[in-house]
Amino acid sequence: MTAIIDIHTHVISPDTARYPLAPLGGKQSDWSHAHPCTAEELVAALDEAGVAKAAVVQASTAYGFDNSYAAHAIATFPERFTGVFSMDLFAPDAAAVFDRWVAKGFSGLRLFTTGTTQPGQAGWLADPRTFPIWERAEAAGLPVCVQMRPEGVDQLTVLLDRFRKVPVVLDHLSRVDLSDGAPYDKADWLWRLAERPNVVLKLTSRTVREASNGASRPEDFFPRLVRVYGAERIAWGSNFPAEPGPVSRILDAARAALACLSETDREKIFAGTARRLYPALAAAPVPA
Repeated sequence: MTAIIDIHTHVISPDTARYPLAPLGGKQSDWSHAHPCTAEELVAALDEAGVAKAAVVQASTAYGFDNSYAAHAIATFPERFTGVFSMDLFAPDAAAVFDRWVAKGFSGLRLFTTGTTQPGQAGWLADPRTFPIWERAEAAGLPVCVQMRPEGVDQLTVLLDRFRKVPVVLDHLSRVDLSDGAPYDKADWLWRLAERPNVVLKLTSRTVREASNGASRPEDFFPRLVRVYGAERIAWGSNFPAEPGPVSRILDAARAALACLSETDREKIFAGTARRLYPALAAAPVPA
């Protein structure tokens, strides 16, 4: 197995004077309060698990659109991290904000349309006023991660059809319901999205658990997922520390769930797709 890359981690600073909390929705998520993790602690957690590199995803339910601490993590450990920033797409200076975070080393954008402090599906995803930022992402070759629910698929397809060159990464497989088991009729929307070649799936601990929920079995779901999408369109993310650690436990659970796949497919999911999405993570040495 090649070096492991994690495309979904978070960092939280204890210094709320320098990095003030400003969560989306006005309420800080329980996980970011109960399980904070500094940049240094994240490096140590990844080292313990043998994870070579990671994408630090903006902790929107702690810092909202202020990506300063994630930027600090990237600047402090450029050999280990790249970042995925969040922003207000409707801000009058949105283009300048986009450029500023990209200049600080971020190589992905995240759109937060649902989550622990915003449980519904926001209706603004395909608002035409957001298109200029999508155009900017397309010109920059920047992946866009979308935190969304299945209820937002109709909006998503508008974007997928309009911005065909933008890799669109579905966080947590958009919270797919697998409880009915094979042939997974409840996931029909997920199978249909595979027709859009720019869709990439972020497979996290939430998906690992869901694959064993109800009538579902990992050995039924994951081989079908790979057959439909191809392993080169699936990437693993721990979701640490939103998912309680240690990272080694999270990684071991994912490895066990994906043991039904070939070694070649597992290498793509645990590293290869990440290197393609985020070239900054391509040279991924194994931690000492």
